[in-house]
Amino acid sequence: MAFTGRSHELRILGTWLERVTSGAGGSTGQALVIKGRRRIGKTRLVQEFCARSGQPYVFFQATRSQPAPMARRALFDAVASGQGMRDHGTALEHAAAPEDWVRTLAAVAATLPSDEPVILVLDEVPWLSEADPGFDAALKTAWDMHLSAKPVLLLLLGSDLAMMDRLTSYDHPFYGRAGQYTVGPLSPADVQDSTGLDAAAALDAYLVTGGFPEVVTGWRTGEPVASYLNRQVEDPSSVLLTTGERSLAAEFPARLQAGRVLRAIGSGERTFSGIAASTGGADGRALAHGTLAPILTELTEAKRIVAAELPLSTQAAPKLKRYRIADTYLRFWLAHLEDAVAQAERGRGDVSAARIQRSWPSWRGRAVEPVIRESLARRVPDGLFPEATEVGGWWNRQNNPEVDLIGADTQPVARRVAFVGSVKWRDETPFGARDLAGLAASAQQVPGAQDAALVAVSRRPPTRAAAEGLAAHWGPEAVIAAWR
Repeated sequence: MAFTGRSHELRILGTWLERVTSGAGGSTGQALVIKGRRRIGKTRLVQEFCARSGQPYVFFQATRSQPAPMARRALFDAVASGQGMRDHGTALEHAAAPEDWVRTLAAVAATLPSDEPVILVLDEVPWLSEADPGFDAALKTAWDMHLSAKPVLLLLLGSDLAMMDRLTSYDHPFYGRAGQYTVGPLSPADVQDSTGLDAAAALDAYLVTGGFPEVVTGWRTGEPVASYLNRQVEDPSSVLLTTGERSLAAEFPARLQAGRVLRAIGSGERTFSGIAASTGGADGRALAHGTLAPILTELTEAKRIVAAELPLSTQAAPKLKRYRIADTYLRFWLAHLEDAVAQAERGRGDVSAARIQRSWPSWRGRAVEPVIRESLARRVPDGLFPEATEVGGWWNRQNNPEVDLIGADTQPVARRVAFVGSVKWRDETPFGARDLAGLAASAQQVPGAQDAALVAVSRRPPTRAAAEGLAAHWGPEAVIAAWR
């Protein structure tokens, strides 16, 4: 798979390697925990970084359910065959692997060069911990006694976010010894660079692919969104159709109830009560609070597939929490593609294509909102609204009105609301005077926003009359530029 984008991530990794080179940070060696959801491109990113670094490196990837003795032997083999390690790792090529991880890692440390930086990558660390519960403590001991004394950049990769968080938590042996970095999907700017589309179409491509590298790379340069979708839904083996199912199977191998909750949110249920009602039993009873609450906690905090949001204003509203699918690709897949493989196998990809076409305008209008909020959060603090470091939305219990954009100084309870805004992502109709009047009326109902500036984000430029009433307007180009 071709490597695309990731310039920001490569710079971050480069700064960590520079700390090893310069001896900064209090010790010769440096350790960095790199986490991110499965299939997000962590391994490919680190492989590319190692290849570009020009330094010797060892890349070891654990195998799930592999016994610990076999994993230790495999690590020795990886060191012996590492890039630029021919003069250092040969001692391990035929050596018997020790019976514990401390001595194994000590032997690895002994082979690493002392006169130049080297990168040591341990991929799928949670699987090493599963196979041997003593691995984490052994890692701490080996780091303190052996590895940290070498000019090594130790990169620890994993997809189980909860386990990777625990690796550096306060009550964990490795606490205080490593930095943390989360790898997300490709950014909208990366997607534009990969697809060769204009800004508006690139944002559509981002909503469809979610920035998943393996999905993005299937997009032909300059290919219109409709053409890409038509081509993908005809092929039951296409990456667009199959990645969602594989992702869910990896995240929830035997969790039927969690899957039902996720699908309920993907279908449009946003409140706790709505999700409970749609995931209840055949008798019509809603899913019990004691059952649903821990599932939502897992989805939002451990898996981070779901985002939980509160209305942003100067007034707290803890009972108005809403849920949405945080993964943009999975949101599209749950809404449009879950049964598309079956349709494609019947030779009826046209059925899926027609369904997407019917629902696309309304689905896109809501799906683009969190992307725009994140873009503005990156953009506006340096522009017209330096105090607006947080960007969210606002709604009341009746969902009337719903305000797309709130720019404020803190969240979820703001001290000051800087702006109130609307997102109109229509293909043909610009943001007009009626939209402006609706926004002005809605702003008066947002606590603390009576004197806030009015702003808009739209796919097409606003009309002249509407523009006169706006403090700022951003179009697709500005949304993309925020990620560069």
